[in-house]
Amino acid sequence: MSVPDVVREIITRNRSIYDCMKMDMINYTALAVKIQPEIEKILGNSVNLNTVVVAIKRYADSFEIKEEIKEEPVLRNARLSLTDGIMDIKFSIKDSNEIDPMAILDQFAKITNNYEFFRLSDSFRFLTEDVEDIRQIFRNVSTNNNMFNTGLAKIRISIPTSQNQSAVVSYVAEVLHTNGIELENAFFSQDSITIILHEKDSSRAYDILHSDIMRT
Repeated sequence: MSVPDVVREIITRNRSIYDCMKMDMINYTALAVKIQPEIEKILGNSVNLNTVVVAIKRYADSFEIKEEIKEEPVLRNARLSLTDGIMDIKFSIKDSNEIDPMAILDQFAKITNNYEFFRLSDSFRFLTEDVEDIRQIFRNVSTNNNMFNTGLAKIRISIPTSQNQSAVVSYVAEVLHTNGIELENAFFSQDSITIILHEKDSSRAYDILHSDIMRT
């Protein structure tokens, strides 16, 4: 992961920092000093403070509503897919000594092809159907029942590779927040963003985003 990747992840997963940045109420240097140790721990090497400040500034810029964004809607050409009944399974990097992710993926393939796997800064995450056979896979290798987060849904937003992912997730989070819907998490891949939210909010969130796309 790069410094901008880690900065984006830390801010996206911290709602208070996210909101302060959105309202332009945060000092970039002070924030950089605060999160620099965490970034260095994640990357395993020292990071120049100015590099962190620049990464924060670039991410903050993605929140701004510029004239070109108004002319070119953020969700233009995006495609959505909604999946309910999702379980978020998380285990830390230190726990991975006991759990082989690739071996688990092989077992997944025998049960379902409806799953996603993410390697984050401090953990591995599986997004998959909430079925007993999958729960049993993890019970066989770990006694940690706190790794299961259930009652979730995911909306996968496929976007052209030329679009700024940071701008998209900032926009989506703001649109849903305005409508009283909070994200549980957001995961990035090369050509898509997967947002996680409570299942009870999923249909309304999908309709809101779909309506936004139809207006473009």
